[in-house]
Amino acid sequence: MTRRWLFADQLGPHFTTGRGGVLLVESRAALGRRRYHRQKLHLVLSALRHRAAELGDSAVLLRTDTYGEALAQLGEPVRVHEPTSYAADAFVRERLETGEVEGVDPTPGFSLPKADFARWAAGRRQLRMDDFYRFQRQRLDLLVEGDRPVGGRWSFDEDNRKPPPKGADTLGVPAAYRPRESDIDAEVRDDLDRWTRDEGLETVGEDGPRLFAVTRREALAALERFVTQRLGAFGPHEDAMLRGDWAMAHSLLSVPLNLGLLSPVEVAERAVQALHDGDAALPSVEGFVRQVIGWREYVWHTYWHFGPAYRRRNGLGATAGIPAWFDDLEADRVDAACLSDVLDGVRDRGWVHHIPRLMVLGNWAAQRGYDPDALTEWFQTRFVDGYDWVMPPNVVGMSQHADGGAMATKPYVSGGAYIDRMSDYCGSCRYNPKKRVGDDACPFTAGYWAYLDRNADRLAGNHRMARPLQGRHRLTDLAALVEQERVRGDDPP
Repeated sequence: MTRRWLFADQLGPHFTTGRGGVLLVESRAALGRRRYHRQKLHLVLSALRHRAAELGDSAVLLRTDTYGEALAQLGEPVRVHEPTSYAADAFVRERLETGEVEGVDPTPGFSLPKADFARWAAGRRQLRMDDFYRFQRQRLDLLVEGDRPVGGRWSFDEDNRKPPPKGADTLGVPAAYRPRESDIDAEVRDDLDRWTRDEGLETVGEDGPRLFAVTRREALAALERFVTQRLGAFGPHEDAMLRGDWAMAHSLLSVPLNLGLLSPVEVAERAVQALHDGDAALPSVEGFVRQVIGWREYVWHTYWHFGPAYRRRNGLGATAGIPAWFDDLEADRVDAACLSDVLDGVRDRGWVHHIPRLMVLGNWAAQRGYDPDALTEWFQTRFVDGYDWVMPPNVVGMSQHADGGAMATKPYVSGGAYIDRMSDYCGSCRYNPKKRVGDDACPFTAGYWAYLDRNADRLAGNHRMARPLQGRHRLTDLAALVEQERVRGDDPP
């Protein structure tokens, strides 16, 4: 009969409530500890309050300064599911010692228990996502026939790298599910306005209409709309960018998944059902399944596997501070069309899809040598789907290659040519992606070669970087390029 304390990312029905009821907590200290995006705070508070309303009398919603105050005010032991951050885990372990927490149960928010991942990882020199993804597909019986992949290939990634359609302003797919705000959302907005005005709450980014699901009903509706009307177009152009189409054919399910409103297995199984129903082709379904039960779960487990010090790894010695214009999302100060538009999206929505994150924001940060720990914090607080377990592997490992190759086999850096091929940004930009030096030289193209020159010694042992490292010696303007980028410094491009 012990009451269950559910954290704000454990709000779906698969997180058991128990007969003793539920404790939900709004911690003002947690909300104000970092400078979060305004819309991120709105989503978390709205989700908590909607869940409390759904549970009715079985839920106790406490609004206190700290979690410790909430437990003291409740005055009875609680059970919890495994938290999703080292800080929350440490807090729970301390409360186990005092008796305020009776026990910690495995999380149902991910398909693979931590102990099972540890057994899978044991003895492996490298924890490659492709190997983990195959393991997941087989154990969950997703897109497999016996021990073979449906369609004869584990990955259709090569089919899913098409640039945007030529001359198109949008991808032309049905719009994503759009939730309807409730009175609870109005209350949240009023509270955030008051706390900002009267109590010194600091946020970043713009307020705006709620774009993401915060209830189980909304999450299921968003999932259904995606798999029946958008998933078919997802795969081919999942890596493409269009200035006039911020969502493209992406699912927009990262928020409800990370709030715990959907389980990853039900999401993946629904996508596979769309294949059987003829609503989507195999490359799109496989690409989406890879994101949900492959990459997302791989990130969750590597967060715990590598330990809390992982986010402070800095294998390339990047120490530059994040400049104020980038930190404050001042998109209007940026001339480079791609970076300006992506920062604008983060400012106005707290969300852009994975390619702008990796190949515009992350690429820029790597080229400029931003400190990876500070950059991890930036991504975690500026994105509405950013959590402590999400960002260290994505930023330190995947984006910045600061972990020495523990996750990725090479840095994800590129010049303007990649952005030109995969987007419609460059045609309207004042910079030329083919130029390295001069007033109209693309800062991404110049930044790419400056990055290689700066990190040549550290990357010398990486065979995948041998050709580009050698290529820089053929540049007759390398010295001028490096000096040009030194002079640019922290200024917005």
